[in-house]
Amino acid sequence: MINYIFGIFIVLGVVYSFISGNINAVNDSLITSGDTAISMIIKMIPLLCLWLGIMKIAEESGLIKKISSLLSKFIHLLFPELKKNSNSISYIATSIAMNMLGLGNAATPFSLKAMKSMQEDNSNKAVASRSMITFLVINTASVTIIPTTIISIRSLNNSGNPTEIIPACIITTFLSCFLALVFDRIFYYVWRKN
Repeated sequence: MINYIFGIFIVLGVVYSFISGNINAVNDSLITSGDTAISMIIKMIPLLCLWLGIMKIAEESGLIKKISSLLSKFIHLLFPELKKNSNSISYIATSIAMNMLGLGNAATPFSLKAMKSMQEDNSNKAVASRSMITFLVINTASVTIIPTTIISIRSLNNSGNPTEIIPACIITTFLSCFLALVFDRIFYYVWRKN
């Protein structure tokens, strides 16, 4: 679906550039955007390696496991239909902990394992369970404490203080996750009544 949306945007942009007489801007953008993207990636690699290295140390030291075990108590409240000894809870806790620390790529395997584990317990395999929907909502609007990618981009663009965004990211991601969970519950209760 996303491919179709971006395809439509590209076609509309090219058509609009013909109509407005700015086709040269499209040509210039096509030529320079590849170079810009590659140079940005090359500049970001060292910064991302640094943050991922720090997070790997946190993982090896057991910090992520401690955060996961603390989160698992809270997860029982969000996922009341999961059994207390379910593997899904540990996968969900690890995924949330890694997302909080800005390790989205490292969280993906645990998220997939959590979904697979919840699907095994799902009585109707054709429809996502309440737990699966709630987990998707949490993953989409996850709380982030250390936004490594944003810090890297700000650093690349010569920000005077690339990490000053951390308090704003914590506040906005907490609010977005809280509101997403509120709407998740509202829609669940409305759907259940119907």
